[in-house]
Amino acid sequence: MTRSRSDLVWIPTFATLVAFAVPWPLWGVDRVVAGLPVWIWWHVAWLGLCATLFSLFVRSGAWERGMGRERAAAAESGGDRR
Repeated sequence: MTRSRSDLVWIPTFATLVAFAVPWPLWGVDRVVAGLPVWIWWHVAWLGLCATLFSLFVRSGAWERGMGRERAAAAESGGDRR
């Protein structure tokens, strides 16, 4: 199976998301913003970023190609959601 260049861009993107899921730059920081530790705000923002990037990943069709399904085949069969 060959991958397109656009699909290969997602590999370092998700590797970066995994690497920074832990707030390394905030290790040992005790700052509080709006009553919550700043590392919690890091996670809130990070989850929003992850959701946005995953949405783009799915919309680009990379999910279907990675799962061995073609976008056109899924559209013809009505999406085949079970």
